[in-house]
Amino acid sequence: MTTRQTSTYNLLISGVGGQGVVLASYVLSQVAMAEGYDVKQSEVHGMSQRGGSVTSHLRFGEKVYSPLVAPGTVDLLLSFEPLEALRYVHWLKLGGLLVYSTAVVNPSTVASGLAEYPANIEEQIASIWPRVSAVDANSLAEQAGTIKAVNVVMLGAISPSLPFAADTWESTIRRVVPPKTVDINLKAFELGRESATK
Repeated sequence: MTTRQTSTYNLLISGVGGQGVVLASYVLSQVAMAEGYDVKQSEVHGMSQRGGSVTSHLRFGEKVYSPLVAPGTVDLLLSFEPLEALRYVHWLKLGGLLVYSTAVVNPSTVASGLAEYPANIEEQIASIWPRVSAVDANSLAEQAGTIKAVNVVMLGAISPSLPFAADTWESTIRRVVPPKTVDINLKAFELGRESATK
């Protein structure tokens, strides 16, 4: 039994181009609408080509007037990459939750040798924010059947923290992902969900 969210809930999704931020945001919006919430979602901001930083804002509640989340008001930050988690952790409100994938994706500046990836990034995140869940999403996605399911693993990892029924998640994933990938994506979601409850 899920508890009905009465106030507006703010989510920020961060990652890099090619990680499935857009699909994850779309699935979240569809799940929230299926549960009867008013939903506002921003266009993806940033450089959406592969390797560029990407964010998506999503807000749901009884009545939502703006799609954009302000820094310091995010209830849940979902990051697909550690540096992106570190980059946006200050957007969380007091008591907010950060869930991030531990797989490193070098930004273009690091790949080109213009910058260095920060050392000990997981320790830095832990020292900055108390409510953190780090997920080995790549290995869970591979366990499900494809590395491409990382975004759905991450949706599973945040699902226990959101007021949505398991049936709504499942029916939405079945409807949104390509038919041939339904079973893999549902397994990825479950593996992510299990990782959050351990």
